[in-house]
Amino acid sequence: MPKVKKTDRKSQFTSPSGLPRPASTTALAHALTPPGQFPFTRGLHEGGYRSRFWTMRQYAGFGTARESNERYRYLLAQGTMGLSVAFDLPTQIGYDSDDPHAMGEVGRVGVAIDSLEDMDTLFDSVPLDQVSTSMTINSTATILLALYIAVARRRGIPETALSGTVQNDILKEYVARGTYIYPPDPSLRLVTDLFAYCHENVPKWNTISISGYHIREAGSTAPQELAFTFAHALEYVRAAKERGLDPNLFGERLSFFFACHSDFIEEVAKFRAARRLWATLMKNRFGVTNPKAQHLRFHVQTGGVTLTAQQPENNIVRVTIQALAAVMGGCQSLHTNSMDEALALPTAAAAKLALRTQQVLAHETGVADMVDPLGGSFAVEAATDEIEAEATRLLDGIEARGGALRAIERGEIQREIEDSAYRFQRGLETGDTVIVGVNRFVEENETPRTDLLRVDPGLERDQVDRLRALRARRDGKAWTTAMRNLTSAARSDANVMPSIIEAVLAWATVGEIATCLRGVFGEHRDALL
Repeated sequence: MPKVKKTDRKSQFTSPSGLPRPASTTALAHALTPPGQFPFTRGLHEGGYRSRFWTMRQYAGFGTARESNERYRYLLAQGTMGLSVAFDLPTQIGYDSDDPHAMGEVGRVGVAIDSLEDMDTLFDSVPLDQVSTSMTINSTATILLALYIAVARRRGIPETALSGTVQNDILKEYVARGTYIYPPDPSLRLVTDLFAYCHENVPKWNTISISGYHIREAGSTAPQELAFTFAHALEYVRAAKERGLDPNLFGERLSFFFACHSDFIEEVAKFRAARRLWATLMKNRFGVTNPKAQHLRFHVQTGGVTLTAQQPENNIVRVTIQALAAVMGGCQSLHTNSMDEALALPTAAAAKLALRTQQVLAHETGVADMVDPLGGSFAVEAATDEIEAEATRLLDGIEARGGALRAIERGEIQREIEDSAYRFQRGLETGDTVIVGVNRFVEENETPRTDLLRVDPGLERDQVDRLRALRARRDGKAWTTAMRNLTSAARSDANVMPSIIEAVLAWATVGEIATCLRGVFGEHRDALL
């Protein structure tokens, strides 16, 4: 595996015609605060992408750890800058691959990870001290991060060298996705345990990626995406403060995750409004004075829900527009969806094309040469103000009624998302909302695609066999001691992360650890069900 290099950026920026390209349009819009200054509407840094591009990630994971490792190594060879791991549903909700609940789901929507052995295989020949890894995992986030740390330890890599992100955003699971395990209060305890452990031991790790993406995928509007995401974020900050953590310090490790849909002006404006709103919230509500802790650092994924099974080639156009909006909006990291994802997991060729989309934007369009290139545009500035005002109105209402935790328990946020999704669907059915190839410009007798990725059903059997063999050969005494220590830690006020790391090093599985915690914390049942 070649050493990962940071992108070099040219020192002189000109157009293809040789004309100078200024860093920003501040000289043309004197009323705007320059990039890099509070409230960071125009960007977190004065130079934007002129020193380095955004991190180009590709979200991937399927089948077993071996198959996913091959895809990661392929993507790294194609120029991706960071890995983003998709886990299968059993892993997300704390079941091992041989659990009856996992039958038929192993390796289907992501990679199956049951043990330290799987995690080691997943990152075989991947330099963990050079590659930034993002893991989209929530209810089992402490377990998966513990596995990652354990792999690094076994390779002699210090935890201080690890960089990446774990999503760890459990509150949005209750309102948008459903991959929760425990009730909200103990789940928040696990979130803050991870915060505290990484603050002391893994300082370069982003301990949470507070996600508006799944809220938007569930049907919210752009202002709702911001409002509900920030309502959750405020709960996390309050919970961390109650644990004695300083928002001026842990605020630097907070990150966010947003969707980008196809309304170009609205999406660019949304990202600008988000930066301004979050910086203001951190300063005014928590007294944060450290500019880095006021920064809204965010990853963007193009809108999965916008992809269509009909005329899937159109998705290439959609993803390109959405990726351009994310870059014009100043994202720090970007994943571009593959054109075939409405039909199946992406093929290697489709994933490469999605990555090439980002590389063309970075190297051929010139949009990365200027900071906030649409700053000063009447349409963008007006939209930025409007989205911020509506998001603030929604957020203030949630806070006035007791905050996001109480709103989730009452089902308020869930209902607002459902109402928005219903309005969109009605517009689709009436034709007021046009989706090309779906309800307008439809082709009859469209030829089905055959070049789709198929997950071998035999992979589930092989995964189960490896898991059972691991259980048979591990040291039962060490396992028993580790599980007893984990139970004791969970029942006390101690941070559970060290005990989870001890357990995975004793070859405890994801399902066994989650079951242990279920025994202490219980399981959540949705009030709306």
